[in-house]
Amino acid sequence: MCGIAGITDTPNVSVSLYWALYALQHRGQESAGIFTYDGKSVQKHKGYGLVSEVFNGPILESLAGKTGIGHVRYPTTGGSKPENIQPFHFMFRGHVLSLVHNGNLVNTNELRYEYEGRGHIFSTTSDTEVIAAILANEIIHDHTPDEAVSYCMRMIRGSYAVIFMLDGILYAFRDPLGIKPLCLGKIENGGFILASESVALDSVGAIFVRDVVPGESVRLEDGTVYSRKMMKAKSCAHCVFEYIYFARADSIIDGVSVYDVRRRTGELLAKQAPAKADLISPVPDSGTAAATGYSRESRIPFREALIKNRYTGRTFIMPSQEKREIAVRMKLNPVRGHIKDKSVVLVDDSIVRGTTSKKILSLVREFGAKEIHLRIASPQIIAPCYLGTDFPTRSELIASMKPVAEVEKEIQATSLAHISLEGLIEAIGIPREDLCLGCLTGKYPVAIDGEEEEKRGITMVDSYSRPSKV
Repeated sequence: MCGIAGITDTPNVSVSLYWALYALQHRGQESAGIFTYDGKSVQKHKGYGLVSEVFNGPILESLAGKTGIGHVRYPTTGGSKPENIQPFHFMFRGHVLSLVHNGNLVNTNELRYEYEGRGHIFSTTSDTEVIAAILANEIIHDHTPDEAVSYCMRMIRGSYAVIFMLDGILYAFRDPLGIKPLCLGKIENGGFILASESVALDSVGAIFVRDVVPGESVRLEDGTVYSRKMMKAKSCAHCVFEYIYFARADSIIDGVSVYDVRRRTGELLAKQAPAKADLISPVPDSGTAAATGYSRESRIPFREALIKNRYTGRTFIMPSQEKREIAVRMKLNPVRGHIKDKSVVLVDDSIVRGTTSKKILSLVREFGAKEIHLRIASPQIIAPCYLGTDFPTRSELIASMKPVAEVEKEIQATSLAHISLEGLIEAIGIPREDLCLGCLTGKYPVAIDGEEEEKRGITMVDSYSRPSKV
């Protein structure tokens, strides 16, 4: 669930990209990169670490130019290797191509095999390089960039939001189901920004223009947004986990306020799974909005039982289970006076593997809680995600292996309850047929070997709209 950004027609673009990536840090903590175009060549810097660790003043000053792209990585496909740190950069037939990608292709292996047969040598294990190979191959054979994007979208299958620079011009395209978010903003100085979430626009003072439409390709050139509808589907498949966990609470994703969704899930949870308790507490931060909703609906006081160390990252997106467990104790510390001899309702966003929940409940119990009622603002996660979230096998998912009563016993909760699937859909406010619910139902919006597909009726459109001044 990486974070991507692209900015054009902005002086000192590297600084603006830095702040945009800083706002998207929650989407990836393993590595970060910024590439800029100075009118002649691409200036590059990337590395392992948080945005603030990878970049400093002198580095940003060295990244000259008015157009650039950036990336924060959370590894799914390709593993944690230096060569997989994005952006990627390629030179061919007098062209320079730099590219960032958020998503997960499900036909990577087939495409790699095909292009290796054509003589292409891959230098990474990332599915992003497959996208670059298709684009470059089409351009080499005298197709326009728009035609290259159209062909690429015909070939790749899965989730993707892509931003790329070709010879200094900024392009982007989004999968026809809109699984991954991507939005467009206008910067005060006349430039444009493309980013995974609206919070990145806020960080650089940009005005939100609109979401990039599923199946759309855009080109930003000379102060104009050129839009081309490449593909359409009978219904979308927006990732439900964006609203549950990944997106920042202050983002608006496809017209829906993430904070409001999470608050409503808490209100519905209080109706569906009430508990007698002395206080309602979130598991910070992604459980906070839901906890306020639960408190409001139940009229039980909201009080923080756990305080988060703001200098630790998100435990779910850490690359190993061992690191996740160690990080829980570093990240959260109970407030003894709030919970000693009290009955506590803890509200969290989800249970994936169950190990983090067990550790958190152990901490709260250690500090004297009399009862711990765990309320989860998502249904049970029972199936793998093939489209960009790091729970790839059913054996890793506690709810796939055990009913709620057994999970409750294993994590040692006084009681455990999840919001219903219908309740979550109601809270999001997007029709069920326009959401990807694969991890909750085991039915997926794209064809995946061995899994059940809910077809969305994708067709090619490939027609230009008029250039628009924004």
